[in-house]
Amino acid sequence: MERSVRSPCIELCGFDASSGWCRGCGRSREEVRRWRNLRPSEARKVSADLPQRLSKLRAKSLTNDRTDD
Repeated sequence: MERSVRSPCIELCGFDASSGWCRGCGRSREEVRRWRNLRPSEARKVSADLPQRLSKLRAKSLTNDRTDD
């Protein structure tokens, strides 16, 4: 039996309007909703994508901060 994958939630929920990803953990609303029911292999795949998603969100935020001046 596969082990469950711990939730990446850091309790800083807020979803980016254009990507739909949570600014805290990087998951989509649907992934957050389904997390407990995902197969461990599916959860690992989502988890593997999160660092790249969060990096894109940070880069977007930095770009937006510079254009707000």
